[in-house]
Amino acid sequence: MLAIESFAEVAQRYQVFFFDAFGVLKNAQGLIPNIQDTFAYLKEQQKQFYILTNDASRSPQQLAESYWRMGLVDISPDNIISSGMLAREYLELKVNHGTVAYLGTEDSAHYIETADLKTLSIKNLTSSNMTDITALVMLDDEGFDWNNDLNKAINLLRRRNIPVIVANTDITYPTSKTEVAIAIGGVADMLENVVGKQFIRFGKPDAQMFMFAYERVIAQNPAMGKKDIVMIGDTLRTDIAGGNKFGLDTVLVLTGNIPAEDAEIRIRSTGIIPTYVCESAVV
Repeated sequence: MLAIESFAEVAQRYQVFFFDAFGVLKNAQGLIPNIQDTFAYLKEQQKQFYILTNDASRSPQQLAESYWRMGLVDISPDNIISSGMLAREYLELKVNHGTVAYLGTEDSAHYIETADLKTLSIKNLTSSNMTDITALVMLDDEGFDWNNDLNKAINLLRRRNIPVIVANTDITYPTSKTEVAIAIGGVADMLENVVGKQFIRFGKPDAQMFMFAYERVIAQNPAMGKKDIVMIGDTLRTDIAGGNKFGLDTVLVLTGNIPAEDAEIRIRSTGIIPTYVCESAVV
């Protein structure tokens, strides 16, 4: 029988909290009920926290503002670490000229705008400007035509030998308790198979996002170590697997991708074992 623990008791054991966003703090209906209490507690106890999200659709400022509008006012842009930030860092280090084409919304293009690079939505790609493209970044599943623009992306990659950066590795995302939609990571898998090239991926479960967040933690308090940090997520293959591989304790919550009745069989079938299982991340 799967043991369900109290998140309030778990929270007392750690000083730093890494939260997934969708399924942990919010869902398609809005905030997880009473999640504000958790952040009030963390603030009162002077514990650090970060939101580690594969959502590259909006900037950290816009993501923080979306929480404020829902009534969760204790999250600032500095508390948000997105896979889009890692994509930007890669571009700054590896792609230092030309125009970066992107699949996503104009808001998501925030992550790839640097001083030395221009950006171009895939919908504005033409045969005449194709030669200027030095990279393609896949940011979000909205902001482009799934027929015409995906075909443009395929033909761009057939003609040009350029890096492809996937800034959100999620294959799907829940739109309700019973339905999901294809995320940009799922689109990337399809395109990668069609063009026969390997793409560069950022986001959980890969270690880069955890290292990025860990560096933030020790910059504020060098005495902190991995034993002081816990990762809270609703998905075994991204949140929990990524936290486990990075050496963190992990909490699987049952407010998102995995309903309580399926949790034990999912854990057994995947072999991905969280340190704790909690009903929610509410203290």
